[in-house]
Amino acid sequence: MIKGKHIIFFFLIVFYSGFSQVGNESSRVEIKGSVQGKENSIPISGVEVSTDRGEYTITDGLGEFRIKASIGDMLIFESPEIETVKHRITSDEDVDVLVEGYTVKRSNKKEKSISSRSISNHQRFIDSANVYKSTDLEKSIDFIAQSMSQLGKRGNKNEFASSLTALGEIYLFHSQYDLAITNFEDALEHRESSKTKLLLGKAYILNKEFEKAKSILTPLLDVKNMVPFQKVELYESLGDAHSASSNLNEALEFYQAGLKIAQKNQISPKIIDLNSKIADSYAKENRLVEAEGFYNNSLNLSKKVAPERVIQENEKIADFYNKENRYEDEIQLRKQSLSGLLQLPQQTVAEENKSSLSPDSITSQRINYKIANAYVAQDKLDEAIPYLQRSIVEADSEDDLVVQKDATRKLSEVYRYKGDFSKALETYQEYVAVVDSLYVRKEQEISRAARFNREIVSKQNRISTLEQDRQLSQSKYSLAVTEQQLFEETSKRQKWIIYSLIFGLILMALTTFLYYRNSKQQKLANNLLALKSLRTQMNPHFIFNALNSVNNYIAKSDERSANRFLSDFSVLMRSVLENSEEDFIPLSRELELLELYVKLEHSRFSDKFDYEINIDKKIDIEAFEIPPMLLQPYIENAIWHGLRYKEEKGFLKIEVNQINKELLEITIADNGIGRKKSAALKTDNQKKQKSKGMGNIKKRIQILNDMYKNKVDVAISDLEEDQTGTKVSLKLKKD
Repeated sequence: MIKGKHIIFFFLIVFYSGFSQVGNESSRVEIKGSVQGKENSIPISGVEVSTDRGEYTITDGLGEFRIKASIGDMLIFESPEIETVKHRITSDEDVDVLVEGYTVKRSNKKEKSISSRSISNHQRFIDSANVYKSTDLEKSIDFIAQSMSQLGKRGNKNEFASSLTALGEIYLFHSQYDLAITNFEDALEHRESSKTKLLLGKAYILNKEFEKAKSILTPLLDVKNMVPFQKVELYESLGDAHSASSNLNEALEFYQAGLKIAQKNQISPKIIDLNSKIADSYAKENRLVEAEGFYNNSLNLSKKVAPERVIQENEKIADFYNKENRYEDEIQLRKQSLSGLLQLPQQTVAEENKSSLSPDSITSQRINYKIANAYVAQDKLDEAIPYLQRSIVEADSEDDLVVQKDATRKLSEVYRYKGDFSKALETYQEYVAVVDSLYVRKEQEISRAARFNREIVSKQNRISTLEQDRQLSQSKYSLAVTEQQLFEETSKRQKWIIYSLIFGLILMALTTFLYYRNSKQQKLANNLLALKSLRTQMNPHFIFNALNSVNNYIAKSDERSANRFLSDFSVLMRSVLENSEEDFIPLSRELELLELYVKLEHSRFSDKFDYEINIDKKIDIEAFEIPPMLLQPYIENAIWHGLRYKEEKGFLKIEVNQINKELLEITIADNGIGRKKSAALKTDNQKKQKSKGMGNIKKRIQILNDMYKNKVDVAISDLEEDQTGTKVSLKLKKD
């Protein structure tokens, strides 16, 4: 989809004069920038931006990014769409990356616009989901569902996999490990990704599926293009999986391998994590000296970063001292943790207390409770009482019923050990009240959790429907593979039979089509041949009748009339011969010929009839076409068989009227003797032979209507009720 063989990176630097470029590892800055095409300024989303110290982000739908880094860190840009490039950070400058030759292929402008818009919206919804990931699970899932709906059925596996991976991360953050695993696995079905496999491995570990974690993570050791931070995470996750499986030697090997990479690339947070986990592994093996050494390393390193991290490491080492019954060392470290908590900004403390109050959470009430326990373990009951009381007060103010319950019960036990039974009873009653409150809260939490789980399931079902087609297709494919393995030979025979039947049906359909087409073409050819034959029959018939008229003039010795008649007749014959090869001619030309023909006949039988030709002036006669010589036989019949035998002078009327925009009516009416009387006057020979002209006309109309879908319609009737006169009505459709 993308051509990017050559990439030029331009780093646009904004300077503020008066400031020197001095920095060290502790000077943290926020680096902003963008990644886009050089020639067309198309934003490139999904580019992984990381530092060699472990910071990580991706470009959003507008190709923009923000990342925390230190002066001197290496900024790394990675994506399947561009070449990997590194840039050393020297100041808090903006970094704009312009990619030369970056184009997006589209089949047309409309597709380009639609696809670009859908991709941009897809990434925007994922960005929104990440924003709400830690604060609003429902809204975050809704954004993921919207990002998937943007893709429709485009079949873009990469973008669909991105949505599923983001959804898995959301579930992972909220400890919904089963749902996280399901979405990570679905994402991997659409696109193989080292990042997704790492996340899936972590989810397996958190869900206590350690063997599955090993199976998904171990192959990643052979991947060569992983960034250092991902490589460290891989070794750390493998170490966690082996440690949880009690394979401590293997866990230590992976932790130490990850530590080497982290130290080489100066990834400070991971250096602290791995020192601490190596210490945990040594402690499990009862190698206390090594464990304490690595604990001290993690503590010393944490002092160079955020104060919150120092408190975490203090508490971890204090727990280690507690297990080793080194209570004084434990108490000293926990007091340092209390002092550190007091020095933290109030907003940070509030955020810590707002988080889930699990047994591993670090709060002042819990630390006070642990200090009191250390004193009780040494039988220093008087020293323990103030810390228990402070723990109870702080837990009550923070609404931490778990610590309040434990501290109240412990205080009651301390009073009982000292022999102060009245205070012990009073404190125990307070403990019972706290337990009752805790039970009520637990019931409320269970109810909320059930409702919350139902909402999550509902939203997950909504997302599942978006890939229903893919799942159905995958199920059908799996079923087909299973059946193929069980009945391979039978399936082959069935396929051959099916293919043969399909081939036979196709061959039969093709034969039928060819036969139908040939039959239709043959019918058309026959019709054309018949029309041509009928036209050639009509022309001699017309000439024969006309020559009879000339012969009549010669017989009368009327030379001038014969010459005039022959002159008009030659004009008429020339036009008739020119039109003889045409199926249709303009109606205007046909009417001109008819007028000339009627004029010739009138010159012969001027004593027998007069005529009139009326054409509605509103009619666009040029827009209509008519078969040549179609009207002439009807006029000829009217003159020769109707008007000629009338005792008094008759009248021939020809009218052209428009019925509607698509239909004309041509009427030929004579007040002659009528069809019945004309038939009675015929000789026996005339009765045996029908008029050649009329027979040809009927055949022509039949063929033309068959070819041109009822273009011409003719109706013949008596003009008067006494069966005298004849009326011919011809209706003609426009093309």
